[in-house]
Amino acid sequence: MIRQIVVPTQNNYTLELPDEMVGKKVEVIAFEIETGITERIGRKRTFAEALVFFRQNAVDFSAINKWNREDLYE
Repeated sequence: MIRQIVVPTQNNYTLELPDEMVGKKVEVIAFEIETGITERIGRKRTFAEALVFFRQNAVDFSAINKWNREDLYE
């Protein structure tokens, strides 16, 4: 497998494949990488940022009705 991120300077790009891929089916995909995502990938979050994230996305289990084993057989 080959994965390479490039910044093309023209609208033509030449791809050289290794010898073991010659004669086999290969898939070539080109798409623009969103800049916001790539900037956040390498950045570490602080503890405070993690707390804010988990508090905003937390599930409230207090609203779930409690049950016992006998309730299963009714």
